[in-house]
Amino acid sequence: MTHRISEIAAALGAEAFGAVDLEISGVSEPANAGPRDLALAMDPKYADGLAQGKAQAAILWQGADWQALGLKAALFVPRPRYAMSGVTRLLDPGPQIVGIHPTAVIDRSAKIGTGAAIGPFVVIGQNVEIGVSVRIASHCSIEEGSTIGDHALLRAGVRIAARVSIGHNFIANHGAIVGADGFSFVTPEKSGVENARESLGNQGDAQAQSWTRIHSLGGVTIGDNVELGANVTIDRGTIRDTRIGNGTKLDNQVHLGHNVQVGDDCLLCGQVGIAGSTVIGNRVVMGGQCGASDNIFIGDDVVAGGSSKLFTNVPAGRVVLGSPAVKMENQVDMQKALRRLPRMMQQFRELQKTVSNIVQKD
Repeated sequence: MTHRISEIAAALGAEAFGAVDLEISGVSEPANAGPRDLALAMDPKYADGLAQGKAQAAILWQGADWQALGLKAALFVPRPRYAMSGVTRLLDPGPQIVGIHPTAVIDRSAKIGTGAAIGPFVVIGQNVEIGVSVRIASHCSIEEGSTIGDHALLRAGVRIAARVSIGHNFIANHGAIVGADGFSFVTPEKSGVENARESLGNQGDAQAQSWTRIHSLGGVTIGDNVELGANVTIDRGTIRDTRIGNGTKLDNQVHLGHNVQVGDDCLLCGQVGIAGSTVIGNRVVMGGQCGASDNIFIGDDVVAGGSSKLFTNVPAGRVVLGSPAVKMENQVDMQKALRRLPRMMQQFRELQKTVSNIVQKD
């Protein structure tokens, strides 16, 4: 697949100069670019790389002299990183799935939208509804009563359980699982865990008991333009649905427990874990390996630094870090104080020795 420089400029809203009819088939770092690659040189530090490579066209930093750099064509964009999203979208063909593969097993009651493509060994259950132009790669399964909106992409090995509702433009990467049973168990009598939680440490006189499953009768509801990374796992609700709002993106190996509610346009990075019934507002960003306790509320526009552990409610707009998570500026001060602690202890020991000598002389 090739695109003219003029087409790329139109897609990005960029300014184009030079041979705008030049055709491009890929993108590359400047030093490794071939003659049909668009070099991504959006900072002056890439100028030497352009001289090493063979690119004829590049996206350049503002003010660059594209002709002096030996290029035949150039693009200029106001926000380089945002331009990356547009050019990669334009040049990404996605998985090549055409038609319905003969090994796919599709229940007669399922409704398949116009232009849907279904790969090898896909299984689609009873009363499933698949939207227009959906692409489903090999070895996916979609269980009874689930719906998927238009223009979705399910990569190989995705599992959609029963009673899951998914909006338009959904993307699920390899091995993602939506709608597994929630991890919910109870004991006949009050357990030591319950006592410890109430007392903040004392298990009381709880007796040895076995765990009894609480079945998950709810489903999962996912809005439009949601993306799931590889091996994401989302549990269904116990009674009400687990929910994910429009535009939210989950990185690889993120886990959402039963009944979790996630708002719009959130970013949950790799290995984030959210315990059951926690509510997350809109535009929340959680760095890799963050964790949130069950039944807490995380307000709109919260940013949690990597590996933070959120044990209590977090008000809207707060930037937090650490375990337990506190305001980021407080955590930075705490870490500075911790680094000073060995020196302070040495000073304390020396002071203690001095005082002791004075006392002995008296």
